[in-house]
Amino acid sequence: MTVTGDGRIRVAMVHGPGPADRDGVGDYVERLVGALGDAGVEAVGVPVGSPGARSPWHWLPATLDAARRVRRLRPDVVHVQFAPSAYRFSGLPGLLPPLLPPGAPLVTTLHEYGWWAAPGWVPGPVWRPLERARLWDRETGRLVPASALVVVTNASHARQVRRRVGTAAVEVPLAPNVVDHGGGRQARVRVRDRLGMGRDDPLLAFFGFVHPVKGVRQLVEALPTLRAARPRLRLLVVGGFTSQALPEAEARAFRTELEALAARHGVAGAVTFTGHLPAARVSELLHAADAGVLPFTAGVTTKSGALLTMLAHGLPTAVTVPDEPDPTLPLGEAVAVIRARRDAAAITAAVAPLLDDPGARRRMGRAARRLAARHSWSRVAAAHRALYETLAGPRRPLGRPDA
Repeated sequence: MTVTGDGRIRVAMVHGPGPADRDGVGDYVERLVGALGDAGVEAVGVPVGSPGARSPWHWLPATLDAARRVRRLRPDVVHVQFAPSAYRFSGLPGLLPPLLPPGAPLVTTLHEYGWWAAPGWVPGPVWRPLERARLWDRETGRLVPASALVVVTNASHARQVRRRVGTAAVEVPLAPNVVDHGGGRQARVRVRDRLGMGRDDPLLAFFGFVHPVKGVRQLVEALPTLRAARPRLRLLVVGGFTSQALPEAEARAFRTELEALAARHGVAGAVTFTGHLPAARVSELLHAADAGVLPFTAGVTTKSGALLTMLAHGLPTAVTVPDEPDPTLPLGEAVAVIRARRDAAAITAAVAPLLDDPGARRRMGRAARRLAARHSWSRVAAAHRALYETLAGPRRPLGRPDA
C-alpha cells in the first residue's frame, strides 16, 4: 500500500467525463476532491471517457484506459462515482472492478439507483438471483457487488440497495452545489437595477440544470396567474441547459420551446434564462430573489444539490413532493409544498403565499439555513475520510511526527 509522505490517504476518484458546468455528478466530484484535500485525503480524479462521446462502444476502451490510470496511481482506495447518465447509460463502466489494483479496496457512490438496467430488455426476475448472490447488479454491473463499501446520498437508495443485493449502504448526504458568497442586501439592489426592477418588485428563482423533468414548463405556465395579482413579478431561471443528460442539440431545442411557451403566455419579458453562471453570480441572484421554486416532475428531496443551494442562501422555496417523501426535509417548515406535480395551478397556490408574506419568508428562510448547515462540504469530507480509514487504516495527523 502506498502512503504519501505527509500521511495522507491516497484515493483514485473515478467518475464520468462530464465537466462541472454540464454534469451534476461532475460538479459534486470537483467539490468533493477539493474538500477532501482540506480533510487530509489526496484524491485524484480519473475520468472515464470523453464528454462528447456518442458511440456506445466508446465506453469499453474508455473503461480499460481508466483502469490503467488507476493502477499507475497505486491508490490506497478506489472510489467510483456512479450515475448512469454520467456514462451515457452505458453498462460497460460496470466492468471496472476486475481491472483495478487487487490490493486497493473499492468504494462505489450511487447518485442514481433503483430505476434502470443494462440491458433494459432483460426481465427483472432474471436479475434477482444474480444480485442476491452478489455476482452482478442490473445497474452497476460488478461495481456494487465488488465494493467493500457502497455509499448513497439518501435513505431511499439505501433501502433499495439492501432489498436488491443485501448490502448495508452507508449514507453520506450531499452538500450545496453553490455555497453562500455573502452580500445579500447589496445583491438585491444590484440585480434589481440590472433587471430594471423596483426595489420592492417580487422576484422568483429556479436554480439547477434546466431539463424537461424539472417542471419548468409548468412554472412558465403558472406565471400569468401569478402576475395577474403581481404585475411586476419576474422569474429567473438560473442554470445551463446543456448537460450529460441533455446533449447540446436537445438543450437548444428545449430552450427554444420554453421561450416560445413564455411568448404564447404573454410573459416572455418577465422570464430571464441566465444559462450556466459562475458560482458567485448564482449566489448573487439567489440572494436577490424573494422566493425559490423547484417543481420537479418526480419530486424534490435533500439529494438535490439545487435545493440545498437554495436552502443555504436562506431562500424560502416551494417544492414538489415525491411518492416517497424525504423524512429529512421538513415540509411546511424549511420548504413550502406544491401539492401536485406537473400542475401550474398547484405551483401558483404554493408560490403566491411566499411572495405575499414577508414574515413567512423570514421564518422559512431561517429554517432553511438551519437545515442546510447539516449539509456542509466539511462534514461530507470528514465522513468520507472516516470511511477510507476503515478500509486503508488511519493515518497520523498531518504535520505531526509518528508516535
